[in-house]
Amino acid sequence: MFSVELDKPSFCNLQVTNNTEHHVAFKVKTTSPKKYFVRPTTGILLPHDSCVIRVTLQPKREYPPNMQCKDKFLLQSTIVPRNTNTDDFPADTFNKDGTREIQECKLKVIYETNSDDGGFNSFTSQSPDSTTAIQHLKDERDTAVRQTVQLQQELDFLKRQRKRSNGSSFSFVFASLVGLIGITVGFLLNLSLASPSTA
Repeated sequence: MFSVELDKPSFCNLQVTNNTEHHVAFKVKTTSPKKYFVRPTTGILLPHDSCVIRVTLQPKREYPPNMQCKDKFLLQSTIVPRNTNTDDFPADTFNKDGTREIQECKLKVIYETNSDDGGFNSFTSQSPDSTTAIQHLKDERDTAVRQTVQLQQELDFLKRQRKRSNGSSFSFVFASLVGLIGITVGFLLNLSLASPSTA
């Protein structure tokens, strides 16, 4: 979620976490690369390490109609050998050719205006559907909270199973859940901090 102010860049942070015993490479793609500046776009997470990805939305001269956005991001991840360096990624690291399993997480971009500069008020007066849009965002936030709780419960269950089995095999489902939880928590924190006042 980006808090949009005219003629100013907006920022959003994504936290990616690796709760496995393996080295995991990640890559971030977007449907609108000219509108967003992403750093880092690729990286390697050591076992039990995390990384914050900063996404910058380039300054806008006017608000989009109804604050709608169709832009999306794709976060890909896969296990890599321990000695792999970020600068030495093979060109086919994230190719879906069947030689390695690629995990993917799609993220939809959401815009909101900053009420401090009057943008939110002007959006409200110009759009009869603004109340519906705000309610929709709140519903999405509530759904994300419920999903986070459910994912945390599933993660705890998987951790208990893993401790019982003491197996060294890597579960891609486990890694996906952990990554999704990290992204969801980052999204929720950003959403909570930038939510419009309900007063």
